[in-house]
Amino acid sequence: MEKIAKEIYDQINNEVYKSQGDIWWTPDNILYLLKTSINPWRVGYAARVLEKLNIDAKNKKALEVGSGGGILAEEICKMGFSTTGIDPADESLETARNHARAEGLSIVYEKGTGEQIPYPDQSFDCVFCCDVLEHVRDLPKVISEISRVLKSGGVFIYDTLNRTFVSKLVAIKIWQEWKRWAFMPPNLHVWKMFIKPGEIKELLAKNNLEWQEHGGSQPNVSIPQMLGFLRKRAKGEWNFAELGKHFWLVESKDMNILYCGYAIKK
Repeated sequence: MEKIAKEIYDQINNEVYKSQGDIWWTPDNILYLLKTSINPWRVGYAARVLEKLNIDAKNKKALEVGSGGGILAEEICKMGFSTTGIDPADESLETARNHARAEGLSIVYEKGTGEQIPYPDQSFDCVFCCDVLEHVRDLPKVISEISRVLKSGGVFIYDTLNRTFVSKLVAIKIWQEWKRWAFMPPNLHVWKMFIKPGEIKELLAKNNLEWQEHGGSQPNVSIPQMLGFLRKRAKGEWNFAELGKHFWLVESKDMNILYCGYAIKK
């Protein structure tokens, strides 16, 4: 897999993360669904990986690449890691710092990108990169940088969107474009930037990262029920907070849309 062509990358709306004010922790906001609907799945997966590998987070250092407003970084910190988050958006970093301070959590947030991680080689025991890989232009460089800052024997935990017919129908058409159900801003994701499992496995192998497994996800309810919930939100009967109380992801073998995985640095 190569660097994304400029004409494709220009279609994605990464500017949403630079919006003023708290767009992450306000319940009636799309990004709050990361906490209510996505985090239970990805945090649960990460916890099981760490337990399987007998990794005690205490006295270990973790980095989140693309930490946004801190929704995942705070969970990483609560696992016991000495936690650092990097993000290119100053507005999101300010939100993350303020929220961590209010929660009494000691998390270091600094400006940085996946293509240029601002830390020395072998700085971290664990690197997390979730809901980010499908947003970057130079994915090979990001994977290379993650491997560089990860210690030998360290763990890379990630999730991303698969490039399939199903993901185009669900993640693009239903979630973003078709107004009857859409709940995401237009162009929050671009289908051509989605990553097939085989593509990420190839990049991991090229960067001294030994792939271990992939897992999938699915809604906690049936597809008709999910569409009914999304319709309620689109009609104004529910806000995002209400949607998050009814709709979330659970672990599955289905990797057609959102999938997770981990690799170990050789």
